[in-house]
Amino acid sequence: MELDTFRGVVPFVAVAEERSFRRAAARLEVSPAAVSKAIAALEAEVGQPLLTRTTRSVGLTRQGALFLERCQQAVASVRGAREALATEHAEPSGELTVSVPFIAVQLLTPALALLSSRYPSLTFDVRVSDQLSRFAEESVDVAVRIGALAQSSLIAKRLRRTRLVTFASPAYLAREGTPSTPAQLADHHCLVVRAPNNKPRPFLFSTGPHVVQPLLVVDHGPSLVDGALAGLGVTQAFDYMVDGLLRDGRLVEVLPALAANGPDIHAVCAAGRRASANVRAAFDALAEHFSRAR
Repeated sequence: MELDTFRGVVPFVAVAEERSFRRAAARLEVSPAAVSKAIAALEAEVGQPLLTRTTRSVGLTRQGALFLERCQQAVASVRGAREALATEHAEPSGELTVSVPFIAVQLLTPALALLSSRYPSLTFDVRVSDQLSRFAEESVDVAVRIGALAQSSLIAKRLRRTRLVTFASPAYLAREGTPSTPAQLADHHCLVVRAPNNKPRPFLFSTGPHVVQPLLVVDHGPSLVDGALAGLGVTQAFDYMVDGLLRDGRLVEVLPALAANGPDIHAVCAAGRRASANVRAAFDALAEHFSRAR
């Protein structure tokens, strides 16, 4: 490998992420002129413009966006390799940043308690969002994701499988009756979550999806459980969201023989970060707690 392979790459990544030469220079603790000179040399070397510059902002050209994706992966890998050497025998400490969707928060919090008990020097920055984390730009160490993972350079560890449970409150079922087939849901009040296409998501059974006429449509999964507890109607959620309520009798599962498998839950991190002591500890604790949470 040529010695100048990485020349200009780190300043380019910093400017692309900060969208500013001045902020990138401050981050790298060099002058803006030095950053500008390094990127000009990089653009000359690759033979294409990578950044668009105006008096108010800095953007990426199409070629620059493609180049940035590869460069971020390379920088993350090098950073991870350095961390692996520095932390091979180190105790996890400092701040761990975790991104988690709303419907997995109840699983995450006990896992963080487990981590804290093992590593008292760890602190946590939890970002609750259904938006996919952009690791390089948001400085996220570990993200919890539900569903199929897109092809990418991310490192993933499956935490648990899920099952979709159909349920209602005892009071609702006593008042309206218990459906014995999906077709009978037409006579019931159904509570559904809004899909990414902004339409009500069908109920899903082992026999396939079943469209219902909803009484309530929400874009916050835990609200379905709240609605069922209030006696609003029949709904579906992941097993871990309602297992305790079903055991306590506050909710009742309906159509259990038709329950469908839900999506897998994974922990993911950027390439090169898996060797970090903090990330290793997080992956282990998440896998341990998520797999036994029932």
